[in-house]
Order: sequence, then structure tokens, then C-alpha cells
Amino acid sequence: MNTRLPDDPLFNKYYHKHCQYLRLKGLRPKTIEAYARALRRIGNYFDAQVDHLTMDQLLDYFNDLLDSHSWSAVKLDLYGLKFFYTHVLKKTWEDIPLIKPPKTTRIPDIVTIDQANQLFCATRKLSYKVFFFTIYSMGLRLGEGIKLTVADIDAGNMRVHIRNAKGNKDRLVPLPDKTLRIMRDFWQMHKHPVFIFPNRKRGLKNVHLVDSPLDRGGIQTAIKAVVLKMGIKKKLVAIPCVIAMQPICWKPVSTSLSYKRSWAMSVY
Repeated sequence: MNTRLPDDPLFNKYYHKHCQYLRLKGLRPKTIEAYARALRRIGNYFDAQVDHLTMDQLLDYFNDLLDSHSWSAVKLDLYGLKFFYTHVLKKTWEDIPLIKPPKTTRIPDIVTIDQANQLFCATRKLSYKVFFFTIYSMGLRLGEGIKLTVADIDAGNMRVHIRNAKGNKDRLVPLPDKTLRIMRDFWQMHKHPVFIFPNRKRGLKNVHLVDSPLDRGGIQTAIKAVVLKMGIKKKLVAIPCVIAMQPICWKPVSTSLSYKRSWAMSVY
């Protein structure tokens, strides 16, 4: 289904107002994008005529949407449309009784200690290697690791301040001693004034010029490539955040072939 912005003046006025309300409600950026995308998709489906949708029209739309998308997309579009009707059109919203996503309980795949060690060893790019090790050792989500800044590291109390995490909540996470040492050594290589994991697009020499952290897509591509190379059958589509954690061992290994430090990371 088309998610481009329909070329209709009235719809564009509604859409702009919809986006304004989304921001003012303090919703998460991903939620804002999902609800905005929902309105664009629905607008295209109904030729930009979205202010007087009937129950039958909505049932047709969500039935067609389910043919090509997941239940997650159905729920997001339903919630996005409800937000639009409630806040933009100021109309009473009537729930659609036939739309009821099935309840599911999933157990996440767990990365074993040996698999974690293999993953670190198989990752060639140092920035990704340190990143994977850091989020594994502290049990961070992908987005939480990406956004880590120098100011978030409280070495005195051996903890990390995770800001604006899931549910717009902050939390403090214990910082293992070995993880702190690894991050310090890694930061000494680039010395970016803000980010622990700065973007790699300008290379090491010009890393101080970047204004963004590591790219999420690059991280996901890297982990998928490593998992494929290792032959792990578990569904590690992003970064595992459920871990079997034991004490962490890290050893900087000096080599006679290069002046650069060789990084050996393992958990045991």
C-alpha cells in the first residue's frame, strides 16, 4: 500500500495538523512516524477522503492491510486513525469490534556465552566489535547503545545513565569494570567530544567532524553478516538483549606486526 503523502490540499491540511498534535502529545519519534504513516496510507487508500469513513470502509481497509502487512501494522494504523479522529477531527471514535489482534507470548532467543565469544571474534570492524560487547555486557537495547554519550558514563559510581529509553523513561545500569576499560580505550582512539560510538562515515581521522552516532542500519547489517558467517540458527534480526551473563574478561593483546592494539574480548 502507498504511504506517500496524497496530493490533496484538504488532506495535507489535516495531515499537518495531525503531525503537530502528535509532537505536542510528547509521543516517541517512532510512534509519531508510525501514526503519520498510517494516515498517509489510509489517505491514499480512500483517495484523501478520510473525514467521514464508515464502519464498512474501515473493515475493508484493515482486511486488505492484513493481507499484505503484519498485525503490528494493523494495530498502528488503527491507533493512528483513532488519534486523528479524536484530536484533529474532534469526533467520537467508535472501536471496530472485528479488529482484535491475536494474543501471542514469545520467548526471545538467548545468546549463549560461547556464541557471544564467537560473535565478538568474528566481528572485524572495531567500532562494531566494541559496540556489540558493550550492549551485551550491560544488557542494552540497540537504540540505547547507539545513543550513549560521554556524559552518560558515571565511572565514579560504575554505572551508565540510559536516557529516554523505552516508555520515555531513564534508568541507571551497572557498568562492569572491564566494559569501562574497553570503552575508555576505544574512546581514546577517536576522542569524539559527545558520542561513545560516533558515525564511521568520515573515518578515524575526521571522526571529530561527525554529528551523529553509529548508523542503526549499518549495525544491523553487520550483525546479520556475522550471524550468517557463524551459522547461528537463532533469529538475531537485530541485537540480542536477552543474555546469559557471566563475568567479562578483556585482554588487550600487543602484536609485533603492528603498532595498533589488537582487541581480544571474551566472556567466560
